[in-house]
Amino acid sequence: MEKWVVTAKRADFQEIAGKFGIDPVIARLIRNRDVVEMEDIRTYLYGTLKDLPSPWLLRDMDTAVDILSEKTARRARIRIIGDYDIDGVSATYILLKGLKRLGADVDTYIPDRVKDGYGIHRQLIEQAKEDHIDTIVTCDNGISAADEIAEAKKYGMTVIVTDHHEVPYRDTESGREWVIPPADAVIDPRLPVCLYPNKKLCGAAVAWKLIWALYEKNGIPEEEILEFAEIAAIATVGDVMDLQGENRIIVKEGLKRLPHTANKGLRALIAANGLEGSRITAYHVGFVLGPCINASGRLDTAARSLKLLCETDSDSAAKNAGDLLALNQSRKALTEQGKEEAERLVEGTDLKNDRVLVIFLPDCHESLAGIIAGRIREKYYKPAFVLTRGSGGVKGSGRSIETYSMYDELVKCGDLLEQFGGHPMAAGLSLKEENVEVFRRRINECCTLTEEMLTPKVTIDVPMPVSYISRKLIEELSLLEPFGKGNTKPLFAQKGLRVLNLRILGKNHNVAKMTLMDPEGTAVEAVYFGQAEEFAGYVSGHETVSVTYYPEINVYQGRETLQIVIRNYC
Repeated sequence: MEKWVVTAKRADFQEIAGKFGIDPVIARLIRNRDVVEMEDIRTYLYGTLKDLPSPWLLRDMDTAVDILSEKTARRARIRIIGDYDIDGVSATYILLKGLKRLGADVDTYIPDRVKDGYGIHRQLIEQAKEDHIDTIVTCDNGISAADEIAEAKKYGMTVIVTDHHEVPYRDTESGREWVIPPADAVIDPRLPVCLYPNKKLCGAAVAWKLIWALYEKNGIPEEEILEFAEIAAIATVGDVMDLQGENRIIVKEGLKRLPHTANKGLRALIAANGLEGSRITAYHVGFVLGPCINASGRLDTAARSLKLLCETDSDSAAKNAGDLLALNQSRKALTEQGKEEAERLVEGTDLKNDRVLVIFLPDCHESLAGIIAGRIREKYYKPAFVLTRGSGGVKGSGRSIETYSMYDELVKCGDLLEQFGGHPMAAGLSLKEENVEVFRRRINECCTLTEEMLTPKVTIDVPMPVSYISRKLIEELSLLEPFGKGNTKPLFAQKGLRVLNLRILGKNHNVAKMTLMDPEGTAVEAVYFGQAEEFAGYVSGHETVSVTYYPEINVYQGRETLQIVIRNYC
């Protein structure tokens, strides 16, 4: 059962509306996203890349720039060690292209998800030593690799960490003790001593900041710095960062550039997905383009996605993009199989009584664990871990709900785990198979989630009558884009609506079209996507219905009409 709540944040909406020439409803939506000061509202509405904070505010940035400038000048061998997801691949590409532009002798290694696992492992340090690497630069990893980095330092290597994950810590009698790796420079906005204002940059944006500072020091034109905006935007959306402040500007500006990108690989991927000539939104990045980039790291090697981004030949780019599209289709089918198996386990065992779901799917491809965990989290509205059997033991990924910090809870079970890391909302872990059931029990014993916290909450921005909807208001809503985590699509609501002319459409009976009429007689076209027959059954038993909705302009056979998309009903 959902709990509907109305956001009731206060401000002078008329004053904001007058100052910025927007509808008071738009002013209220902006306030609901915790944008309060007039200057912050201006940046929210009209901010550009020129409004981004200086990269030099990041801790150790000056040290890292000095080191890399010196290493580049004397042609020391540099190796970038990235990660196999969309953020890690994007970060690797930014560092590789940026350092090559400066004349560095640089190569890359993206760990294999199955063979190497996440981040820097000792075998990667040993390989770097054998290859006579002078300097390692990490991206989207490294903050949790204190022992491995100490090993590299023992061999005389220079190490620069660029990361955005939580800094590991130990709780001691004298307080919290942060475990910062002994690298020559550690660039991570989440460091407690870092003064950078945005703690929620993705890994690729942190890598971009390093290249930005290096370009500034070396007099590279600003337009070359900003060429990385679309890659940073893709990574920010793909890694599900909060679209607030700086992140929102990066995504907004990057999406504007994406349809005209000079990157041949991205152009080929856009074409392969039928998006040429289209307005590309955060949705397209999160659910169309991004999964193709991720697919190679899941089912093959992420080096293929990196190769696509680095491609300079259009024909090769087109072939590579087609291969990634096919891989993603395979990934979708395997994900669906894994999700169905996970649901059977939850429904058919006492797992369903747990507040934190720990689901062991030994035969599932380990690269799909995170996606399946996300689907299970959505279905049951509980934090979910999906574990799989790998060559070196059990590995898994978790996805959380807003009221449960997954990383902090894993710290409490650290003695059962071989390795772990992540964010409040997502985490990765590995453990011995004999500890799986012990881990399940412990993580639930430590859990403090209440029934109220485990009740899905539908947050309504504005209870707004459908009679208020206009073309002008819908056009102004686009000022709030891009939508995503931290800047959700607005949600409106009205009760007491009569349903007229209901019809069910779609091959799978998953679309309901209708007319809704309010108590004053205003009628509006509406559509509901989902369990359409269930919706129709509910409507037939009730004289009126309450709905949450989002208004849009529907274009059909050249004719435009205002309609609402129903999100929830009761």
